[in-house]
Amino acid sequence: MLELTPTPTAFPDEDAHFYLDGEVGRLEVISEVPREVTQQQIVIICHPHPLHGGTMNNKVVTTLARTFKEMGMRTVRFNYRGVNDSEGEYAEAIGETQDLLTIWHWVQAVLPQQPTWLAGFSFGSFIVVRAAETIQPQRLISIAPAVNHCDFAAFMPPPCPWLLVQGDDDEVVPATEVYQFIDTLDFSPELIKMPNTSHFFHGKLVELRKNLQNALER
Repeated sequence: MLELTPTPTAFPDEDAHFYLDGEVGRLEVISEVPREVTQQQIVIICHPHPLHGGTMNNKVVTTLARTFKEMGMRTVRFNYRGVNDSEGEYAEAIGETQDLLTIWHWVQAVLPQQPTWLAGFSFGSFIVVRAAETIQPQRLISIAPAVNHCDFAAFMPPPCPWLLVQGDDDEVVPATEVYQFIDTLDFSPELIKMPNTSHFFHGKLVELRKNLQNALER
């Protein structure tokens, strides 16, 4: 883990670990910067459910961050309220959405006018969708979205490029339910199906990274 630094007043020039003031206390944040920034968009990444061990250091979340960094993009990931060093307690997705908005407002302050992408894994995909109407992202990336546990249909995002990755052998979010959900949408995301892949992408993280890079570079 990176050493903690004071809250930055500009987007850090190198990887940084710091706190931001949130709605109910401090939020723990990591920002990452590629050796050469070749893409202007900033990707904010949301982690899985905090009551089931989800943190910003989840291996799928860190794989996403590494993938975007390798593609020349800045990234920001954070712990929701009540997770590790973030203050507060779980707030039924409402508070976690506010946490994402806190991160986004900071990004807007330190890098105004830069396009924002939102990426989320499992429960994090729901938080991203809930916040999308306010943030108006240029792209959404959903990894194994928890459509069987969260009411995605109540918070449909604005039309924008949307990439969704789903493992066919997901034991937490059945793939059939994800595909049925996609069929109900007025506009469908680009779908990447990964065979023989579990919810946490055990043994499949390298393949996940390659799939993301290939899809996003097209």
